[in-house]
Amino acid sequence: MLNRTIMLFRKWRRWISRSEWLIRLLHLTKTQGAACEPGLVLIQIDGLSRRQMERAMDRGKLPFLAQLLRRHRYKLHSLYSGLPSSTPAMTAELLYGVKCAVPAFSFYDRSRESIIRMFEPSVAKDTDERLQGQGPPLLAGGSAYASIYTGGAAETHFCASTMGLDDLFRVRYPLRLFIILLLSFYSLLRVGVLLAVEFFLALLDVVRGLIAGQDLWKEIKFIPSRVGVSILMRELATIGATIDATRGLPIIYLDFVGYDEQSHRRGPTSRFAHWSLKGIDDAIGRIWRTARRSSQRDYDIWIFSDHGSEGATPYPVKYGRTLEEAIGELFQGLGESLVGEHDVTGIQFKRMRSYMLHRSSPEPRTTAGQESKAPVGWSKPVIAAMGPVGHLYMDRPLDDSHRRRLAQLLVERAQVPMVAVADGFERALVWTKRGQFVLPEDASLVFTSDHPFLEEMAEDFVALCRHQNAGDFVLWGWSRDEPPITFPLENGAHAGPGLEETHAFALLPADAPLGNDRKGYMRPLDLRDAAMRHLGRTTNRWTSILPVTARDEALRVMTYNAHSCVGIDGKLSPRRVARVISRFCPDVVALQEVDIGRMRTRQADQARMIAEYLEMEYHFNPTIQIEEEAYGDCILSRLPMRLVKSDRLPSLQDGNSREPRGALWVEVEMDGRRIHLVNTHLGLNGRERLLQIQTLLGDQWLGRLDHAEPIVLCGDFNASPRSYVWKLCTQKYRDVQVELSNHCPRCTWFSHYPLVRIDHIFVNSHIRVVGVDVGNDYLSRVASDHRPLLAELTV
Repeated sequence: MLNRTIMLFRKWRRWISRSEWLIRLLHLTKTQGAACEPGLVLIQIDGLSRRQMERAMDRGKLPFLAQLLRRHRYKLHSLYSGLPSSTPAMTAELLYGVKCAVPAFSFYDRSRESIIRMFEPSVAKDTDERLQGQGPPLLAGGSAYASIYTGGAAETHFCASTMGLDDLFRVRYPLRLFIILLLSFYSLLRVGVLLAVEFFLALLDVVRGLIAGQDLWKEIKFIPSRVGVSILMRELATIGATIDATRGLPIIYLDFVGYDEQSHRRGPTSRFAHWSLKGIDDAIGRIWRTARRSSQRDYDIWIFSDHGSEGATPYPVKYGRTLEEAIGELFQGLGESLVGEHDVTGIQFKRMRSYMLHRSSPEPRTTAGQESKAPVGWSKPVIAAMGPVGHLYMDRPLDDSHRRRLAQLLVERAQVPMVAVADGFERALVWTKRGQFVLPEDASLVFTSDHPFLEEMAEDFVALCRHQNAGDFVLWGWSRDEPPITFPLENGAHAGPGLEETHAFALLPADAPLGNDRKGYMRPLDLRDAAMRHLGRTTNRWTSILPVTARDEALRVMTYNAHSCVGIDGKLSPRRVARVISRFCPDVVALQEVDIGRMRTRQADQARMIAEYLEMEYHFNPTIQIEEEAYGDCILSRLPMRLVKSDRLPSLQDGNSREPRGALWVEVEMDGRRIHLVNTHLGLNGRERLLQIQTLLGDQWLGRLDHAEPIVLCGDFNASPRSYVWKLCTQKYRDVQVELSNHCPRCTWFSHYPLVRIDHIFVNSHIRVVGVDVGNDYLSRVASDHRPLLAELTV
């Protein structure tokens, strides 16, 4: 009854959903397929390092992300961004599997013969097309918001490579437009209020900047960028993502750039940057709730950052001249002259213009100031520098002695903290104020020996210097000898090898298919592979869930009524039940209500499927067997086990028994000790339950065992702690939820709103209870009408 009520409520809520009505009015299509098919929402918080993420969480700026960790069994991972530690390079590796796709955010493209920036639509489009030929796109069939690349997405919005707005929010008919605006009234009101607040704060920020001596025009230019990117684009992307989740697109990707905007301008630790995280956190919460309610797919939401940011001093502020001027003076002393483009204004205004002001156009275009072309056969050195990484391109080859001498002069006279050049196969020469080094051999001397990504970062450093569009000299604003600097006028920077820049984070469900991670951290390629496995795009779909492993020396026993793998949302998914189990890492699992070959559950062998997902052995005991169809209980184990007995339990002879019931007895071996475990599912009738528990406790079953044997009796007893059945059990055994000190017993049924405790684990005096856990995360609340109960036991 409760199941039907919840499902009816969900159905009516979907019918009145704003997203559902917007889909109808905009004539958008929904995906066709089973509702249990996996889906994925990738949410990228641009520029947020792991350290700043944890700091913001401690200060209450990310309450929803903290809830995911605390309540929904998410796990925080370190993510190494790769080099350069910038969005274009990291997302190319994530979306296409290509490492070091670009050597910097701004560089000289030898094929174009011009200095380019990665937010320029034509440049992003050309790079995107090149990357699509190097690796299968991750976002195939999905959608992308505020990304540089399409990632193969069928629908893109506010993406640099597609140059602006898509057709998502365009409507031809006035009446339909009016209804859409009416349905979106709350969102429009919210956006309006947020824009007003942000605009007011931006004006205050202008005043603060002027007091600090900043340029008035640059401060004013930052207002539309801050308001447009931090608020308007975030809210529009959130609305679009909720619609796409309701439609059931297989994968949805969003890049929230508000924090990165503030970080560049005011620094990664500034109050304004951390204040922007509250809005991002709220947007993630809205997307998470909508995606979880989707009737089209079984979504997971993964949150991560592409890189971090270092608080940096601008080169012009520190030395009173731009990098271009400093190198120009150096070359004049050597009888050379310099051409190129060194942008001292940063990326904020250009990002807003590229994302939001360009209309879609089939032809790439170049505007004044966007590309600076050097003539064919150019006869002067060229410099491209944005952020803490710059490239110097010489007009002619240099011999080894001239190259070394110029690198030393760049460090000594131009005050560049670190200069690197490619040297032979998989090597790079590096100059700092401390002298010359060779990478990767001298990685611990160039960087720091305790850097968490030292070995892999040294390899990426060499690969960057050897990139086809890298300069003859790669200029770095970072070195271990002095505080970091950045070449444009900004207070936060990234792209270099600094710990904050390269140390991003990934917040993923505990059962995310990450593979065997021996490094202790991930990189974008690992995240991409995990996403591919989650979506079933690998050759073996059944290994998408990692085998569970025991923790410590305790025996972890779970009892779980799987409800034929039908959740309270009506979705049939053995995979989802297996995911619930895997998050608890049990050694032995006692399952009730499992179907094999039944028409009502698509003739699936649920016991075998769950066991294969978890890579466990299993025994099944059918209580109902009609030709090829079976229904009953099973026990799964990662430990060696031996079947002792499986049989039906007695039922009433007066016809009041609704269905046959049974029990399954196995012997599990752990560390040389044998533990007897019995799984049962008792009847609904009180007299029937009493008869069945007396049989289980009698000489036909557990009563025949030696009292020195460790015994676990568990299952769905359909009996509360006030019942006579429970009291009979506790005369010989102990209830783990009562036995554990400082633990308040928790109900297990009904899963969404637990009302009563009918799932139990009983142990005898030879077993000590060291821990109890009842599932309270979202997956545990919807995958079945019961919640799982886990006990950690020591013999």
